[in-house]
Amino acid sequence: MQFILDAIISFSNWLWGMPMLIILVGGSVIVTIRLGFIQFRYFPYAMRETFGKIFKKSNDGEGTISAFQATSTALASCIGAANIVGVPTAIAFGGPGAVFWMWVVALIGAGAKFAEIVLAIKYREKNEVGEYTGGPMYYLAKGIQGPLGKTLGFLFSFFLMIEIAPSIAAQTVSVVQSASTINIPNWIVGFALAIVVAIVVYGGIKRIAQVSEKLVPFMAIIYVIGSIVIIINNISELPSAIASIFKHAFTPAAAAGGFAGATITQTIRWGTARGVYSNESGMGTAPIAHAASVTDHPVRQAIWGLFENVVDTLIVCTVTALVVLVTGLYQAVPADQAGTIPSLAFQSVLGSSLGGGIVTISITLFVLSTIIVIVYYGEKQAEYLFGIRFAKVMRIIYIISILLGTFGGLEFIYQFMDFMLALVIIPNMLGLLLLSKDVKDLKDEFFGNPDYYNN
Repeated sequence: MQFILDAIISFSNWLWGMPMLIILVGGSVIVTIRLGFIQFRYFPYAMRETFGKIFKKSNDGEGTISAFQATSTALASCIGAANIVGVPTAIAFGGPGAVFWMWVVALIGAGAKFAEIVLAIKYREKNEVGEYTGGPMYYLAKGIQGPLGKTLGFLFSFFLMIEIAPSIAAQTVSVVQSASTINIPNWIVGFALAIVVAIVVYGGIKRIAQVSEKLVPFMAIIYVIGSIVIIINNISELPSAIASIFKHAFTPAAAAGGFAGATITQTIRWGTARGVYSNESGMGTAPIAHAASVTDHPVRQAIWGLFENVVDTLIVCTVTALVVLVTGLYQAVPADQAGTIPSLAFQSVLGSSLGGGIVTISITLFVLSTIIVIVYYGEKQAEYLFGIRFAKVMRIIYIISILLGTFGGLEFIYQFMDFMLALVIIPNMLGLLLLSKDVKDLKDEFFGNPDYYNN
């Protein structure tokens, strides 16, 4: 058994080096070029239409939930353990330079996320209970003619359905590690999460969206403000922390204290993988939420995908990284306990009760929102493959995964999750390349029509 586990870890480490860098970042670069560098060219417009109109409600077009609810739901999945626990894990195993590769994935991957959402809206359907549903499984099967499209759609859906279970377990481990710093028993954390998640997900996408639109802004603001306090308290270390991110993106990070050091391969591997988990660009999950949104044009909703990458990676992940680096705790805490670093950093400034409490509450809210949404994602894969009844069975399995996560080890869960995630990303990225003309046509239609562009 150990041989199999070691083989999975070794293959996962290799796969998330140069192969996934080429597939994910290289594929996103091609899509970005095909779309005329949309995330850079139309960045001011995207920010004006999102940050500038964040609470504006629109009833134009068809859909099940509002544009902001869809975005909040997608962000609820993005802003999770990867932002608080995944970032220090990436630094602990890949060094400070891993943060640079997270930024690269966010900026270049924004083109892929834009394309995913456009395609999800274009090829979405209504299910038997009248809700709009869509995502890669639909646009791969319907957009790519012949058996190739159906095969890619099946592979994406099947592997994502499986991947959700260890992903939920990893989210739970994150809460358990943080809660342990203020002496909350594992089983209490697991059962509390399971109960709350069950109550929300049994209400369907409308209840999930209603919870997400209220929870996401609150939890993000509280955590970012707390992180800024820690950074300001260690402001003298900020210049060297930022310098280390750029320096070690291209040069090995030497061992120091409890930090074992990192090669460039490890830096790229951990930064790229955690970046994908952070903003989900190219992963194909965010468009599952966006497919249910009310919108008059696919591009209008896709603009919110650019907003997500800014909030999730460029803001939330960055402040976490700076907290880890300015305090220097990644050099003192063992790598397999990296998930405790943010809590320890907050405690070093705000005290054990207040500091540990803020991080534990933040992680709990982040994880809660993420699990709620990815259970929905998993159900949608089961529904696509085997029907609504089987989706309800998978819902139970996912809730059980929360409880199993209270006993898991962080590194192996992340390694296995990375392996499964690669199997999800590969068919999706291939589909984005094959369907990029569809996206370009819709992009040109939107920005070439003042009725859409200036609305």
